[in-house]
Amino acid sequence: IMPLRIQQERISDACFPTLREYSMYYGMNLKRYKLANKKALVMHPGPLNRGVEIMPDLADSEHSRILNQVTNGVAVRMAVLFKLATIKR
Repeated sequence: IMPLRIQQERISDACFPTLREYSMYYGMNLKRYKLANKKALVMHPGPLNRGVEIMPDLADSEHSRILNQVTNGVAVRMAVLFKLATIKR
């Protein structure tokens, strides 16, 4: 399960509910998580808006792989940039 970060800077107010409404209707929480497969993992590419797209108790739970995902994402981006920077032309 991977909710994505809300990019409010790209959304007009007319099309978007308040953060409270968004959280209530669309935010990932433990109650919604329990509807998923028992082996489902929780991921998020970051940065994380705690209490909006994902609740802190779920983000910090044993089901969460968010810290691993963010850590590995940094390493992958570094490797890609290194590879691009060292291409012989």
